[in-house]
Formats: sequence, C-alpha cells, structure tokens
Amino acid sequence: MPQRRRPKKGSRAFGPRKRAKSQTPRLDSWPEISGAPKIQGFAGYKAGMTHAFVVDKRAKSTTSGMEVQTPVTVIEVPPMKIAAIRFYEQQIDGLKTAGEIWAADVDPLLDRRVNVPKRGEPDFSRIENFDVEDVRVLAYTQPKLISGVPKKVPDLMELRIGGGAIKERIEYAKTILGKEVTVTDFAAEGAVIDVIAITKGKGFQGSTKRWGIKLLSHRNSKHRRGIGNLGPKRPGYVRSTVPLPGQMGYHQRTEINKKIIKVGTDGKEVSPKGGFTNYGEVRNTYVLVKGSVPGPTKRLIRFRDGVRVPAKADVSAAEVTYVSTESKQGA
Repeated sequence: MPQRRRPKKGSRAFGPRKRAKSQTPRLDSWPEISGAPKIQGFAGYKAGMTHAFVVDKRAKSTTSGMEVQTPVTVIEVPPMKIAAIRFYEQQIDGLKTAGEIWAADVDPLLDRRVNVPKRGEPDFSRIENFDVEDVRVLAYTQPKLISGVPKKVPDLMELRIGGGAIKERIEYAKTILGKEVTVTDFAAEGAVIDVIAITKGKGFQGSTKRWGIKLLSHRNSKHRRGIGNLGPKRPGYVRSTVPLPGQMGYHQRTEINKKIIKVGTDGKEVSPKGGFTNYGEVRNTYVLVKGSVPGPTKRLIRFRDGVRVPAKADVSAAEVTYVSTESKQGA
C-alpha cells in the first residue's frame, strides 16, 4: 500500500539556516476573510527607514492623545499588473492547479522571467470544466517605474483572492485580469498585515556570530570562538542542534501584525534630502509600515493579510502629524 503524503507541520523559521532559493518570497498559506472579494497580498520595494510623529490612540497608555515618535519603513509600491487567473481544485493530497487563463497583453519583459503562453483573448468558457475550490491571480511588479531599483525584469508572484463566494471571486478576477491594481485594493491605512521578505545576507560565518555561543576560556590553546565538542558518542553522527559555522542571513522571514501607518501618492512627502541611501527618491505610491522589515534597501517586500491578528487589534487609521525628511547621508 503506498504511503500517504501530508504537508509538513511545524515552524521551519530558524532551521536549517540555508540560503533562500529565490529572492522573491513564497507564501504557503493565506487567511480566510469576510466581505467583498479582494486581493489578499501586494508587493513593493524597500526604500529605507525614517521616523514619524503619530498621535497615540491607546486609551490606557501614559502618552494617550500625545504625539509619539515612531520608527517607520518606507516601501515604494507602484501598481501591479494581473497576468493570469489560476484555479485550484481539491484533491486527496490538497489543492492542485486546475488551469490558468492568461491576459491578452502582458509586459514583454515578463518573457525573461517565465515562459508566457501565446497571446490571445482569454477564454472564460474553460472555467465550466473546473471544479474550482480556490481562485488566485498571477501578478507582476513594475520595477521600471522605480528609479531606485536597477533591475527592470518584473517579479512574478501568486496572490489569493478572498472574501465572498467562489463565483463572486471568479467574477472579481475577471474584472482585474490584464489591468493594474494598487495597494489600496489590498489594504487601507491602519490595517494590520504580515510582511514577508528575504533578510540581509551575511555569508559564511563562524559559530559565535551565527549562534551567539559563549567564548571558550583563554586557557584553551586551540581556539576561543569554536564549540567545545560535537556532541556525545552516540548517536554516531553530529546532531542538527550543534551550533556549527555556515550560512548566515539571506533567509525568508515573516513578521506578523505590522501596522500600515500611511499610504501616500506623493513620494516627495517622505523622500529625505539627497534621497534614501543606496536608493534615491521615492517617485510612486508609498507605504509607511510601523517598525522595521526584513531585508536591505531595494529588496522586494511582500504583504499579506494578517493570519494571527488579535481580536482587539487597532485597525483605525493613524494620525500622522510629521514625517522626517532630514538627510540620511552619512547617518
């Protein structure tokens, strides 16, 4: 009897610490939402960090009603284009792709990322042949609109359409096929989202820097920044829990429950004097995310509806009174 397969369980966030396979983060799960159909994700490019003054709306806070300084990350989010609709069917081992319907016109640069099917008018009559369980779209970024990102080849990714019934999701997907979608189609100011990105790569590092282990005694004549031993005699192999040298950084990480402080259309409002270091000026729609996000400047950042948003989370729009535009050169 063949062995039944099941998806892997448990968190794989911290081990093994290998390099990410792709600089475009991959999402394996999406939350269920209510309301009208909408896209459940978006993407942008990290410009840098600054600080803003935001009115504290927490009722029990000692600074309630006062302006507080908050670190924010500026992410440039030009419109994304929908290249195709992807349908999923439920099978014995999970969701499987049933078919795709591509738009008649896509960016020619997308051919350098993936083999685009022959152009033609989309045939929506094929949907009747599918037992649709889930609807998603293939969207691609437009880095050619950004001055701070040198590459011009789009990043292609899958976005789930959530909310409403399956038929309503299909109809919504039809209306956006081949068109541009903006970050406001995904979330509004004050929304609590998840941020997924590939962290900064630090190359091959030793045990002390990679795992934070204690330095050995100075009486050790061989080394100080190594481990004491590789483990017990049995089992006869080195366990994965032993802190060894290896790759550090360039891992995919997800930060949950990040609040969108502001969504703006004029990049001059947040571009510092002289532009962001190693990036330049923001020229398109931007998003201010409270706190830091993974990855260096110019790295692709993906958004998703929060999967573990607290029931009492504050999703009201923040009142931003000031955003610092002081020069970051030499900081």
